[in-house]
Parts: sequence; C-alpha cells; structure tokens
Amino acid sequence: MIWRNTIFNQRPMSPNLRALALDHRWFLQRGVGSLLMMVALGLSLGGCGLIETGFEGPSRVEILGQSGQYQMLRNGEVYRPVGAGSVPGQLESLKAHGANSIRTWHVGDGGILDDAHALGLTVSLCLDVGRERLGFDYDDADAVAEQLEEFRETVRKFKNHPALLTWIIGNELNIESRNPKVWNAVNDIALMIKAEDPNHPVTTALAGLGSKEVRALAQRAPALDFISAQVYGGISGLAQAMDRVGLDKPIMVTEWGTRGHWETRATQWRAPIELSSARKAEHYISGYKNVLEPNADRIIGSYAFLWGQKQERTPTWYGTLTASGHRTEAADALFFLWQGRWPENRAPQVSGLTLNGKSPESSLRVRPGQRLEAQVSMLDREADPLTLTWIVRPESQAKQVGGDLERVPPVVPGLLKVSEGDRALLSAPATSGAYRLFVRVEDTAGGVGHANFPFWVR
Repeated sequence: MIWRNTIFNQRPMSPNLRALALDHRWFLQRGVGSLLMMVALGLSLGGCGLIETGFEGPSRVEILGQSGQYQMLRNGEVYRPVGAGSVPGQLESLKAHGANSIRTWHVGDGGILDDAHALGLTVSLCLDVGRERLGFDYDDADAVAEQLEEFRETVRKFKNHPALLTWIIGNELNIESRNPKVWNAVNDIALMIKAEDPNHPVTTALAGLGSKEVRALAQRAPALDFISAQVYGGISGLAQAMDRVGLDKPIMVTEWGTRGHWETRATQWRAPIELSSARKAEHYISGYKNVLEPNADRIIGSYAFLWGQKQERTPTWYGTLTASGHRTEAADALFFLWQGRWPENRAPQVSGLTLNGKSPESSLRVRPGQRLEAQVSMLDREADPLTLTWIVRPESQAKQVGGDLERVPPVVPGLLKVSEGDRALLSAPATSGAYRLFVRVEDTAGGVGHANFPFWVR
C-alpha cells in the first residue's frame, strides 16, 4: 500500500489540525472521505497550501561488508547519511544546505519524523536511555526492566515510519559512567529492537572512541550493528583511534564540529578560549576532508553538531546558526562540504578579536571601570554593509558535561561607549570577576561572523 501523507506547509495552524494532518494512520483508519474532509478543512483555515508526498512502506536499511569495507543500503540502494543534529524549526534550512539526514537526542512525540519526511530527510532516532550521571541506577533491575518496556512501546509506535533510518540507543552513556551494566542494558534494548523491528540497524553513541568502551561493547553489547562516536578536536585522530582500538564494526560519527571547550587552551582562571567563526569553519572543513571523506569505507555516515544554537559554555560555541536563525561561517562550510560549492553570498569572515592589543590567550586582567579598546579582524567577500554588536557577559560558571542544560549568563548593560568600523571602546565592569566580550558581525544577507574574548576584572 502507498500511504499518502498530507502536510500543511503554511503556519500558523492549530496544534490539533497539525496533529491530524501529520498522522498517516488517521487517514488509513478513516478512508478517503476523511482525507477530503481534512483538505477542505485545511483550505478553510486560511488557505493552507498542501504538499502531498507518496511513500511506501517502512524503509529497509542494511549495513553490508566486512573488514573496513562497509556500505549502508536503504531500500536496496547505497545510502550515505550526511546531516546534523538540529534544533526545532530549522529542518528546511538544513535541507537547503545539502543534508539528507538528521539525528535526534530523544523521540518526543515523533513529530520530527513527519517533519523530516516532508522534506525528504531520514532520521537516526535516539532513545533517551537513562544516564548514571543524572541518577539512573543500573543495579535497579526494576528500573532497567521498566525502561526496556517503555522503549518497546516507542519502537512499536515508530518502527514503520518511512523516515526512520537507524535507532541510537542512548547518547554518551560513557560520560561519568562506572557501572558496566549500562552496556548490558544497551544490548537488551538492541535485542528488543531487532525482534520488533528487523528493518533498521541499531547503535549507541559514545563520547569519543576509547579502547575501554569498545571492549565493553564487544563483551556486553554484541547485538549492536555499528558503533557511533562523537568527536570534536579529536576528529583529527579518529582514523588512528579506529585502528588502535581494533574496531571490527562500521562506525558512524554522530556528532562532530568545532573543538570542544575541554580541548582548547584556557586562561589562568580556566576560562576556555573559543575559536572565532572563521577558525571554526576551517576546523569543519579539515575534519570532513581529512577524516570523514577519506575513511568513507569505515565511517558510514556523519552528523554535524549543531544545526541551530545552544548555550554550552558560551551561546556561540557549538551552533552553526544564531538563535535568530542566521547562518555562520560553519554553516557555509557545511554547504560547501555537502554540495561541493560555496553559497552565493557567504557569511562575514571573523578571524580574530583583540582587547587592548592583547590576544585571548594573554589572560588579560583589567581594573574596574578601565577603558577597553576592542578590535575585530573581519572581512565580507561581497562587500555587504556590516552591523557590529558588542556585549559583555559574566563568564559561565557551568560545570555540566555531555551537553546538559546550561543557563545563559545575562548581559552586563551600559559598558559600550563607542562603536565605529572594526573597533569599539568600552568600560570594564565595576564588579570584579571573570567576564567575556562578544562581537557579532552581521551582513545584509542573513550571515553572521563572531568572536569572543575572556578577561578578568581585578
């Protein structure tokens, strides 16, 4: 049977109507008359446009090969997922940049599958397995069994969705993990999925790729079809790591991007030094061209981190977009990597930032209220008019790991005195402590470059 999935592509729309419009099971249960009624209802609600997409099935996904010569097949055809983890509302821009797939960190209501399918994207769907660092106890047999049954219901609910590509069983369960039974639980979930859904491969996503974890998975979770690793600065050594740990399964890179905040140099007060947007773009290109692409026979797919914006040590560290959806140089780099050409108008290039003539590595200390002179190194290739925004925030004191939720430090008001060209004059905050100066360089075509500078007020 061919399912006809009717997607209303104009917003806003009532949540109830959207839920019906995106649920193909509703039409299958009620027949064509109900579909015609829904079309009429959609047209009556503000003339919503209709996109009708035909699809067959669930998809069948296989991984074939051996000894470092692997391929993923989707419905019998070679398929290499390239994409990103995305924040809500940005799938269209991700698709436009050349992605064919997304990964998630949880299932939610499953709406992401419908949204992705409407755009022709596949989904590596992550089951949010309990983490020790957040209190889950793998010695609690009842809790482990209850978690397994909850995931069984999830798998039964979504296993036949045509956008589904793979199942990810937990994200970075090895961070601050001491109980090896977590991997037995992962194996039980993998076996359950294979029994319920033989059409989609299963994996778990590791932070890094260490010998200890690979051995543990080989011993305790042999049901996994492939291993997933999440690497940032460490991507440059990934091929060597695969050889070193004796990996005998294919691998997918389910997060990669700029250098992590734990991998960069830091000030004397341990504030990590963030790369400018231009340096981040260079790191994306280097990781893809030097590692992901040459090792395509072993690395069966990859998801960049992050298509969107989030606070993780700073509001700009990992996002390829801003909170308002403007694209950074890293987004342009992904466009180039996925499509083989640069976008017609590229984001401003921001390669560095100085404060009182010093670099961020200088561990600059200033007096309360001291006059500060900032200068940003920037270039717009199309000579678009540029708008610069300068703000200061207290340094984040977050100690979270693994992407756990962080609070954005507030802006310190009233510090900017003059902004002209590539320079700004500011006053240092009146209260002692660690701070960070941010500059945002925005063009008129939706592009943004950025940099920041940690400093200390004595």
